Amino acid sequence: MSADVRPPGRIRNDPDPATALRLADVVVALSLATDVGLGVPLESGLRICLLSMRLAEAMGLPDDQTRRVYYLALLRHIGCTVRSEDMANLLGDELMASPRFAPLDMADPRQFLPAAMRMLREQFPGARFPPALVRMMVNARAMNQGAVAMCEVAQMLADRLGFDGVVQLDITSFPERWDGKGMPGGKKGEDLSPPVRVVQLAEGIALLLHVGDEASALAAVRARRGRMYAPDAVDVFLCRPGDVLSAAEVGSVWDAVIEAAPADDGPLDDLRLDASLRVMADFADLKSRYLVGHSRGVARLAADAAREAGMPEADVAAVHRAGLVHDLGRVGVSTSVWAKRGPLSLDDWEKVRMHSYYTDRILSRPEALHRMGTLASTHHERLDASGYFRSLPANQQPPAARVLAAADAFHAMTEPRPHRPAMTPGEAARELRGEVEAGRLDADATEAAVAAAGERGRRRRWQVAGLTAREVEVLRLAARGASIREIARTLVIAPKTADAHLQHIYTKAGVSTRAAATLFAMQHDLLEPPSV
Repeated sequence: MSADVRPPGRIRNDPDPATALRLADVVVALSLATDVGLGVPLESGLRICLLSMRLAEAMGLPDDQTRRVYYLALLRHIGCTVRSEDMANLLGDELMASPRFAPLDMADPRQFLPAAMRMLREQFPGARFPPALVRMMVNARAMNQGAVAMCEVAQMLADRLGFDGVVQLDITSFPERWDGKGMPGGKKGEDLSPPVRVVQLAEGIALLLHVGDEASALAAVRARRGRMYAPDAVDVFLCRPGDVLSAAEVGSVWDAVIEAAPADDGPLDDLRLDASLRVMADFADLKSRYLVGHSRGVARLAADAAREAGMPEADVAAVHRAGLVHDLGRVGVSTSVWAKRGPLSLDDWEKVRMHSYYTDRILSRPEALHRMGTLASTHHERLDASGYFRSLPANQQPPAARVLAAADAFHAMTEPRPHRPAMTPGEAARELRGEVEAGRLDADATEAAVAAAGERGRRRRWQVAGLTAREVEVLRLAARGASIREIARTLVIAPKTADAHLQHIYTKAGVSTRAAATLFAMQHDLLEPPSV
């Protein structure tokens, strides 16, 4: 049984249809998270959505295709966090890469290579530059495999959001090009659906306008006709560019996108809302091998701790949902910071402190998400006001916030980090009690989290997809980034045996990449140790 259909308690969407969360609300929040994760201005994806909808109208697309345009524009990069670690290893701060490369014709080495060289020299100055250049050249061929993984993960996440195979195909086709020089390759021309052609051009227009004026953007679109962009979409745009561009000239981009949501987009039922929030959790946790499964684990522990503390069921539900989305803002901090093995610099810490602020901003609207985001973004607050990002004192932290903070701290301590191995539950409990003595964590919340962790460790684990116990061990190590040799050494088996286990896992899970296998493990709660 999937963890996506096993909520920890009675969790309900808002009963009032006027304020209940809809699919569009969740997808818009994911679009904002994608903006943060790509290092582009907030609401960039929403502007692209408005341009896409106006272009679809100009092209006379039927209603069903216009609906696909809406959701594709918002979800086109939903698999982007899968590539964060690889991009950081190659280019340093991956959040600087996307804004620089996105407006370029990446199939043209005259555009790509100079930009790549400049960024490498900035990120790896002096003697660090030659090894960085060699790394990029050696791993160039692996970029296509990264695109395969990104598309596979995006398809899985879209499926879990409830979208059908047609929308999933649109999303996985988006990185392709009209001339066939896109990624992962294999599609071109008429293989690309009208919604894909529309959103590809709309994104290109938005990116070109961000780095230049309207005249230069129109010239670049004209030059890329039949290469990056579909001729039919380009021709319609160039006939009436002012009309299309005016779509994003609105007072509130967020309001305009919500108003443009498909008419059949009604309130989410409880199971689909919970599944959507888990998509947000997994989207964030795919940012780094050290984070996989963290948000789900914190959500479950926080809910169990809240129940252990005797909190009302409504508060248990609120804590659980806040736990799922508490780390959405992590995507706005470079993976090079999350993966740093040595001490963090002052600049690193300032970036880290921003992640709870990003969570708050991503979930700032509508009111139902705002309430969730306000609680979620308190997970690093401390009773002595030494926490972040608001530095709230004890009298401004409700019991739910105190429980979430204790659960997050405990769960993080029992996970491996680049600078330390995972602590045992006993070690984590001692650390947390030290924080209580120092006046930073609430005593009751901490004891509830510790007690809940012990109870959870005695629960029966679910059997998923016919995986054996050894295959689960292999999957857990693979999801944490271990190589075949490291898996073999840890489990005292031959590398060939470890690889065979991994291939069996792929077959049973119905995936073809390690990133997708990792997402499968997260979805089915297979990443936590079997006992506490």
